[in-house]
Amino acid sequence: MAHQDRYGLPLSTASDAAASAYRDGVDLMLAGWTGTAEALERAIEADPDFALPHIARARLHAFYQQGDLARRKAAVAREIVARRGTERERSHVETLALAVEGRLPEALAATLKHIDTWPRDAVVLSLPLGAFGLFAFSGMADHDRARQELCERVAQHYGEDWWFLTLYGWAMTENGDVARGRPVIERGFSLRRQNAHAAHAVLHAMFEDGSIDEADRLVDEWIPTYDRAGILHGHIRWHQALGALEHGDAARALAIYADVLQPEVTRAPPLNVITDGASLLWRLAAYGHAVPQALWAEADAAAQRLFPKSSIPFADVHMALFAAATQNRETLASRLAVIEQRLADGKLPAGPVVPAICRAMTAFASEDYGTCVQMLAPVITEVVRIGGSHAQRELIEDTFIVALMRSGDLPRARALLDARLHRRPSLRDTRWQAAMA
Repeated sequence: MAHQDRYGLPLSTASDAAASAYRDGVDLMLAGWTGTAEALERAIEADPDFALPHIARARLHAFYQQGDLARRKAAVAREIVARRGTERERSHVETLALAVEGRLPEALAATLKHIDTWPRDAVVLSLPLGAFGLFAFSGMADHDRARQELCERVAQHYGEDWWFLTLYGWAMTENGDVARGRPVIERGFSLRRQNAHAAHAVLHAMFEDGSIDEADRLVDEWIPTYDRAGILHGHIRWHQALGALEHGDAARALAIYADVLQPEVTRAPPLNVITDGASLLWRLAAYGHAVPQALWAEADAAAQRLFPKSSIPFADVHMALFAAATQNRETLASRLAVIEQRLADGKLPAGPVVPAICRAMTAFASEDYGTCVQMLAPVITEVVRIGGSHAQRELIEDTFIVALMRSGDLPRARALLDARLHRRPSLRDTRWQAAMA
């Protein structure tokens, strides 16, 4: 009998060892678990002419911004699959290769076409899902809805699959249907507890429904089972730090930063390194807590090494936080010039919201709160277009609220806070007391 993946799709290898190792590697990758690279390397060693582990390995390299390695692996996969691979595998390799090469619009179009024919190809389906997926970074204003609709379209093909339930439930919660989404995520999590993406998705649901203390307990209980080298280890603790800030506990948030998020200790992928670090330090300062300038300087130096040039808007916005907090106007001006040129050339799908946020954050850091409000007010409903999750993007709304408070527009600030507390009634006002001061 021909080898198949866990979803019943044929694999072009005659090697039992290669097929088994590939299945293990894919499951580990879909779970965000350690050991993924080792499993895929075993598959490659068992059958070097089996294309799929090569392209999966390329994707893993891309997660960690190892662009040259990723592109080389993608090229190998393309060469192999052209001479030994099914139509499905050729499409699979090409779609992932486009994503690895940063050709995101082409990758998204190829993904949707591929899924129409092979809906159970979970590795390809994973590309547009998640906070850093192709939909999130498409510049679309309705990418949350698009994710949920895609999941609904293929749900019949997955049933009670642990991976799919996790991503489907998360898509619901990000699209505003937390009451329906959280139980779906929790069902997937119960089927496979060694699944960092499931733990992460549950934390997002808890963030949305205001279950802050429950989220804290979940992290304390679950994180000891997850290696610090895991792709989401630091980010999951970042969620715990956000919970600490809901209680006004700056000391605990800073302790979590020092333990797992600081550049010298983190083992996270580069995009998480800059976004988790910048957003936590910025929130601390915005809520009125003291942040040692040395922490900003160290984090900024690391960020400049990792993202020396303008890239995806989500990264650019967080790089603007570093530039604003360290008063590095020259670096920000250089990055803004590139961003605005891309906007003028029609090559910035996220649109004017990106430079507006960058300029608003600079004004905020300079205590020019009126200008910050002026910059953000016209685009605040468009922030979704930068990608990421709602929990991550809430940083922009928080900055807007604090700027309103400090510029004297308390009625508008209170209206935004009341709307948030209506959505998440168990939230506390503790963090806003310092900001109001």
